[in-house]
This record gives sequence, C-alpha cells and structure tokens, in this order.
Amino acid sequence: MPEVIYFDNNATTRLAPEALEAMQPYLTELYGNPSSIHGFGSQVARKIQEAREQIAALLGAADPVEVVFTSCGAEGDNAAIRGILEASPGKRHIVTTQVEHPAVLALCQYLEKRGYRVTWLKVDEEGMLDPDELRDALTDDTALVSVMYANNETGVIFPIDAIGEIVKARSIPFHVDAVQVAGKIPLNLQTGPVDLLTISGHKFHGPKGVGALYIRRGITFHPFIVGGHQERNRRGGTENVAGIVGMGMAAEVALKHLGEEDGKVRPLRDQLERSLLDACPGCRVNGHREKRIPNTSNVSFKFLEGEAILVLLDQYGICASTGSACTAGSVEPSHVLRAMGVPPDWIQGAVRFSLSRYSTEQEVRFVSEKVPLIVQRLQGLSALGKLGHRQEAQRSDYGTGDRAGARR
Repeated sequence: MPEVIYFDNNATTRLAPEALEAMQPYLTELYGNPSSIHGFGSQVARKIQEAREQIAALLGAADPVEVVFTSCGAEGDNAAIRGILEASPGKRHIVTTQVEHPAVLALCQYLEKRGYRVTWLKVDEEGMLDPDELRDALTDDTALVSVMYANNETGVIFPIDAIGEIVKARSIPFHVDAVQVAGKIPLNLQTGPVDLLTISGHKFHGPKGVGALYIRRGITFHPFIVGGHQERNRRGGTENVAGIVGMGMAAEVALKHLGEEDGKVRPLRDQLERSLLDACPGCRVNGHREKRIPNTSNVSFKFLEGEAILVLLDQYGICASTGSACTAGSVEPSHVLRAMGVPPDWIQGAVRFSLSRYSTEQEVRFVSEKVPLIVQRLQGLSALGKLGHRQEAQRSDYGTGDRAGARR
C-alpha cells in the first residue's frame, strides 16, 4: 500500500501531472506580465486566454469571456454575492440555505447583521431542498438567491435547474457555489438558469490559490477587487499566471476523464459504503443515497467521536475528515448534519470519505479492513468508560446515603 491513502478529496486534491507540466514554464522562463504590450508579455496573455477557454469548456459556458479568474472559491462566492448586492442597492433580501459552505454562510450572517434580511432555506433528513419553500420565500425585495450545487460534507446534489427556473421566473439573479461539482458531473451553463457560478482549481486536481467565477453575459456586476483593468475590469490585480495555466489544464483533463466519475469513482465509493455498513454496527450514511456527487460518503458511527476515528485512521496513513476543511478546529458539531436533523449521538461520529479518479480498489479494501478495527476499539473504550462512570456514580450514591444516615 502507498504511505498515504488520500480519501479527503473534498478538502483538496493532488495536482494532476499534466497541470504541473503546463505550469512549470510560467514559474521559470516565461515570467512576463500578461498586461505588457511587448511580445514577451503578450505570449503569456495568450496562454491565459487558452486557460479561459479550457475552463469555459468544462463549465459548458457560451463564451470564454464569461469566465473571470479569482484566487479561490471563497473569493468567488464573496465577489458574486457582494457584486450583485452593490448592483441592486435598493433591494435588501437574500435567499440561501442552512447548509452552505462557510464562504457563503458566514458572509450572509455578516450581511444580516448589517441590515440585510436573509431567508435560510431548510433541508430534509436526506439533505434535500424543497423548491416550493424557495418559491414562497421570493419577494420583490429579493436581490439574490445563492444555493450550492452540491454539499461539501454530504455530497447531496440540489435540483439546480428546478430552483433556477423558479428564480428566473421572478427575474432575480441566481448564484451557485459549484466548487464541489466541477470536474465531477457534467455542467452546461449555456442552456441552464445559472447567472453566476463559483469554482476552485484545487478541487479538480489543479493548483491551490486560483479559482474562477462565471458571470453570464448581461448580468450587472460590480467588481469585488478594484484597482486594475484585468479581467475586463471585473477583478483587479496581476494574474496568477502559473495557477491559471495549471487550472486550465486541470479542467481539460477533468473534462476528458469525466466519465470515470460515474464509471469508476462511484462504484468504489459504493463499495466502501457497503463494506462499512456490513462490518460496523451502529453505522449509517448521511444524505440522499442516490442524489450525490460520485465521490463523497458521509458516514456516522453512533456514540463515537469522529476526531478519534480520524486520529486512528491517520496512524494507518488514511486521510479523511469530519467535514469542511474550512471549519477544521471548530468544536461546534456540523451545521449541515444539524440542519438535516441528525441526532446528536450520530453527529459527533461523522466521518467524510471523498475519493478521486486516482483512488484504487486496493485502497478501498484497505480502508474497509481498518475502519471496523478502529470502530471496534473505540466502542470497547466507550463501553469501559460508561462502566467506569456507572461504578463511580454507584460509589457516590452509597457514600451520600451513608453520610445521610449518620446525620439522622
């Protein structure tokens, strides 16, 4: 087995070799500024345009000019939401969901404290949205609807087309955080109802520190970062050339291998789930079993601590997580699982496994063997702990009663 079995691909992914190779010249000899007039710089500008076309192809966009390069998914989400709100200063209502990534969740909470009214759409026990609740939430004061394409913790896919049609019928801008779906499921923004869409390169085997925001032609949008003419005045700042080139190549490779997500990754994910459900008592899968991105499995182990499971998995070289990497270190239970109504004794034991096209059946078998051993060990410790607590309580009760009798 490899030293590291990486099943944490919703946090980040390994850099595709093709992307690394494409980036290297722009980290060394091709260092010109793409805004320069001279040929040394303009050749770099042409490569950025090529990357824009590669990203547009992955997204199914009508025109590469609709792609704006950013630094990450969080910037893209902030730019989309703030850009639309600034373009509609007379409207003060936002509609989003209770299970968004912190990049959207925290921003909407921030805006709520500053006078915006936010409607937080609920999800059911499978993590699914009710489009009728969304329809009822829209008003003439609604400036924007922002809904993620797929949840980063459970992988549950929302009915974006159905939601978009409802939003479009009211002529309201529609933003989608698609960070977890780019490169995993087919996208066709040319014919879909989405106005703005966020992606991040390192989620589909591109480099970290670079992302993209799709802005449909005709959408009125105010730039989030000003001070430069780059990206047609929609995002100021000298471009991260190597990152953009790497992300473009990663997009091209992801589009080429898109069929493997359902053909290879999903069967491996399902094999892992079946093995864990069969071998581990007190185990459940969180989220809709079918309407999920192919690589993601959120599994809970009743009465156990997810972080304890991760520590023991790490000793075997297995990488997983308890949820979003952007909330690592938080002592709060998952806001996603709480919104789904998952009971507390299941929430604390949640572990997210997220595979990639580089994952293998051998790795799945290895993880399937080690997780039950870890669960068995922790369940034994938990039973000993409960026994100790009961014995201590009995001793305490006896001592209290004895002292009470002496006083009488």
